[in-house]
Amino acid sequence: MTELIAPHPFGVQITRDALIEKFSGCRQWEDRYRQLILLGKQLPALSDMEKSVIPELSGCENRVWLGHQQLADGRLHFYGDSEGRIVRGLLAVLLTAVEGCRVEELRQLEPRELFRQLGLEDQLSASRAMGLTVLINAVKAAGCG
Repeated sequence: MTELIAPHPFGVQITRDALIEKFSGCRQWEDRYRQLILLGKQLPALSDMEKSVIPELSGCENRVWLGHQQLADGRLHFYGDSEGRIVRGLLAVLLTAVEGCRVEELRQLEPRELFRQLGLEDQLSASRAMGLTVLINAVKAAGCG
């Protein structure tokens, strides 16, 4: 069995359905904002060493690192970190959407749909929305290579 780099609970213990249920109780943007921050706190920080060997994404409001590994069974494990609290939360939601996908599943997947279901996409500033696009594109690129 392959040892996971930077294991996290997203997509495993914290599922799409759990996020949808949690966010369905949020009536205002501030509530969603708070949930994002709490999710981001559950994303384990990467060490400086780990950050040095995975790409830092450009085009995001905050510094963001995103890596992946292909497991022996063909599934993909994604991991990452950011210096921004909201961006860490957005990254946690994205990891929930894509963790454990196989390459062919990832090509068919539209991760942005989960953000829509959670009521997050329309509330993001232009720069955060651009950062989310950068994150999604990086995940999709992992499925191409």
